[in-house]
Amino acid sequence: MIQRRTVLKSGAALTGALGGAGLLIPALSSPAQATDLDPTTIPQFQQAMPVPEVLRPFYTSGTTSTYCMVQQEAEAEILPGRKTRVYTFNGSFPGPVIKATSGRRVVVKQYNQLGVPTSIHLHGAHVPESSDGSPMDLIAADGGTKTYTYPNSQPHANLWFHDHAHHQESETVYRGLTGFYLLTDDTEQRLNLPSGEYDVPIALRDARFDDSGQLVYEMGDFMHRTVILANGKAWPYFEVAARKYRFRLFNTANIRFFTLKLSDGSSFQQIGSDGGLLEKPIDVTSVKLSPGERADVVIDFSRFAPGTALTLLNAEPTLPGDPVDQVGKVLQFRVTGPATDTSVVPATLRTLPALGSATVQRSFELSMDETGTTGGAFINGKSYDMDRIDTEIEYGATEIWTVRNANLYTPHNFHMHLVQFRVLERDGKPVTSGPESGLKDTVSLQPGQTVKLQATFTGYEGTYVYHCHMFDHAAMGMMANLRVVRSGSALRRTDARRGHGHRRP
Repeated sequence: MIQRRTVLKSGAALTGALGGAGLLIPALSSPAQATDLDPTTIPQFQQAMPVPEVLRPFYTSGTTSTYCMVQQEAEAEILPGRKTRVYTFNGSFPGPVIKATSGRRVVVKQYNQLGVPTSIHLHGAHVPESSDGSPMDLIAADGGTKTYTYPNSQPHANLWFHDHAHHQESETVYRGLTGFYLLTDDTEQRLNLPSGEYDVPIALRDARFDDSGQLVYEMGDFMHRTVILANGKAWPYFEVAARKYRFRLFNTANIRFFTLKLSDGSSFQQIGSDGGLLEKPIDVTSVKLSPGERADVVIDFSRFAPGTALTLLNAEPTLPGDPVDQVGKVLQFRVTGPATDTSVVPATLRTLPALGSATVQRSFELSMDETGTTGGAFINGKSYDMDRIDTEIEYGATEIWTVRNANLYTPHNFHMHLVQFRVLERDGKPVTSGPESGLKDTVSLQPGQTVKLQATFTGYEGTYVYHCHMFDHAAMGMMANLRVVRSGSALRRTDARRGHGHRRP
């Protein structure tokens, strides 16, 4: 039985990090006594990488598709010939795919059969507060239920869902509570991009196992999570025809950053990021993903002879002595024979909405204790408090947020709920092209880095969070509340009468 973890203890917090790779110093506490499985004994490229199951709605009307999901423990064959207990949606590891369409509502009925409370967040989605998956809007353990409504009133995007229960999310996500949500629209559908079996979502992450093949979880553990998983398999292979494929890459790891490239060094095309397609495809030789980020790429295998084997590598910088043969490899592509290919990557993919004029500018500083004294993590010097409103925003306002990583060694990233944003600058340099020029909801920040972001807060009023999307950091307190409210609204007047204008009603 997977052990419950109900309270984050400061002594279990990570104590620092080393370098741009995000290598965290091991936590102060240790997991239950167990012998680690030697990752070098795990065969590589011997398991086929599965394509995640597309979930079918149990009910469909003219405007709505309704789904059921049961959060439950299950066994998965992550390592060849071994069974591992994991947390799942409907028994799938990784979770299933929901395919949705802009303008058509999706309703998901969640049933929690796990021994811990959960709160399911649709990452990157524009949804009402009641369906956002707030860290404290919990589905009770052992039988609780909640219905989430997703209006899908935004353009196409590569979204994903995961647990967000505060002080729980780090472990429950690590144990598998994630899934895909692919939102499409007419703009995307009009393009003749690779589709059907040639459009493959891939969840990337790392893991650590004991000698019985069970996941080992420890807060802040990075250096021991050296088994790389792609769609729930350790170092799998994937057979591809000699034609174009679209791969939607999701970094679902708690802490690990990925820099992905092909073993022959050849180029491929990046066509999208978190919030959907870029305006134009970009020829790249690698893509970088911090936890929570997505990259949409097209690889043309027609240039390779049948029988060719290519490895998708992780070139993220590592320290001397790191197990490069483990963390440096992700999966293997095996080219079979030729296949008919009428797909095209056009020179223009979409037109992004105009930025508009910002009327408010704010600054945010991400930091955490790197000495091990307190094990705390902060935004603007404050740890998360569910009852404190940190940022109040006028409904409809366009704002520029300057976000800085104040740490010397520890990387962070930054994720906003409710809205997609645009990256205006990185370290003072304008971002006008490249992978960060599209719609984003998560952005990486190496030690000392600063980014400038612009977002418009419209569609819904209410309280949402922004936080580091390295789950261990968020669980340690690197999270804050924003509240979107109209001038003179009942929400604001009620707070004024109560005499605590920054408290949640």
